[in-house]
Amino acid sequence: MNVLKHVDAHMDDLISDLQKLIQQPSVSAKNEGIEQCAKLVQKLLKSSGLKSEILRLKKGVAPIVFAEIKSKSNPDKTLMFYNHYDVQPAEPFDLWDDPPFSGVRKGNKIFGRGSTDDKGELITRIKAVESYLKTTGDVPCNIKFVIEGEEETGSAHIEEYLKKYRKKFSNDGVIWEFGYVDAKNRPIIGLGMKGLLFVELSVQESIRDAHSSLAVLIKNPAWRLVDAIKTLRDSNGKILIKDWYNEVTPFSKEDLKLIEKEPFDQNVFKKEFGINSFVDNKKNLDAKKALVGDATCNIAGFVSGYTGDGAKTVLPGSALVKIDFRLIPKMDPKKQVIRLKKHLKSHGFSDVKIKIFHGEAAARTDSTHPFVSQVKTAADKAFGKSILNVSNAGTGPMYPFVDILKSPCISIGSTYMFSRIHSPNEFARIDLLKKTTKCMCLIMENFGKY
Repeated sequence: MNVLKHVDAHMDDLISDLQKLIQQPSVSAKNEGIEQCAKLVQKLLKSSGLKSEILRLKKGVAPIVFAEIKSKSNPDKTLMFYNHYDVQPAEPFDLWDDPPFSGVRKGNKIFGRGSTDDKGELITRIKAVESYLKTTGDVPCNIKFVIEGEEETGSAHIEEYLKKYRKKFSNDGVIWEFGYVDAKNRPIIGLGMKGLLFVELSVQESIRDAHSSLAVLIKNPAWRLVDAIKTLRDSNGKILIKDWYNEVTPFSKEDLKLIEKEPFDQNVFKKEFGINSFVDNKKNLDAKKALVGDATCNIAGFVSGYTGDGAKTVLPGSALVKIDFRLIPKMDPKKQVIRLKKHLKSHGFSDVKIKIFHGEAAARTDSTHPFVSQVKTAADKAFGKSILNVSNAGTGPMYPFVDILKSPCISIGSTYMFSRIHSPNEFARIDLLKKTTKCMCLIMENFGKY
């Protein structure tokens, strides 16, 4: 297939363009380089042969880069690539071996913030389309790109974008922004994603920090917050908020069969993270089922008092904790917020303030949908073998695509599962970038045929 040979012959171009993307910071949490990166992405899309434009909602909202090309041979079917050009903050800088926005290449790896999440994934999609256009002058189906700049801060405006541009974004299937590759180089084809509710709980006790000797008289807000969050879950990870699991339905027989087949080496996983056991001492199948379908209540950060070097005998005036809840299908973030508030009030914690950052519902594509077999056939050919996964353990704004655009969504990509995304020394593997680019070519071919 000439298209796949084109991918082999032009890997230097892919690497060079990825390095350019990495070298342009685009940290949505700090609004750093967002506009510049959107324009760079638009430029890369245009140079690859796609009609591209920047879409906006209102001032202060990161733009979406949209691109499309119509198929001459098959104009009645449309495949969409959803990606994002924003990245996580690079801190702590001192833990990087090289500057986080250098895009330095070392052997089979390209290092830098966004090298995998999500600029590495984005470039594989762009180069796959370019390979088709350069070798055949056409694409097997209509192609659309929706590339947002707020994914790493919760995609707060993606729903508004999808509603405003519903007609422009219409499609028959979506390839999601990433996909994991396991330790044996097999791509994990994700058919869903968990939802997310991110909140901040805080307690203000006194107007300023005080000498710790006054702890006999002044209540410590850190202890108050600790008491509050201890009521949220038990030591085995079960969430104790009333009615939290009300709408949840059990796995189907088809889902359980897929989960049983999913490879999961618990020893490799434990070694990678330097841990001895899992929550609730889960093993094998129970661990796999938890990754796919368990809700979580996680403390993402706790701040109070003095956290610097050495000792400081201080009684903090306030305390703050950030918590993310992973949600599973049928859990409505809005309902869960109401349940959280009722829980704290009923347990005597009305003084605990709640700030809601964002919420996303979970989404899944039925494993029997024809789109699934089209993607799996392509992945098997490009990688040798692939694994179907009922749902990714992470979160993305998949639900609005399913709900508003009525699109089946599937995750597949080049993200090596230990590529340190969201951490210092994030990297992309060049061999996986090549295989994924070929896989995208094959997905387009299969999608256009059936």
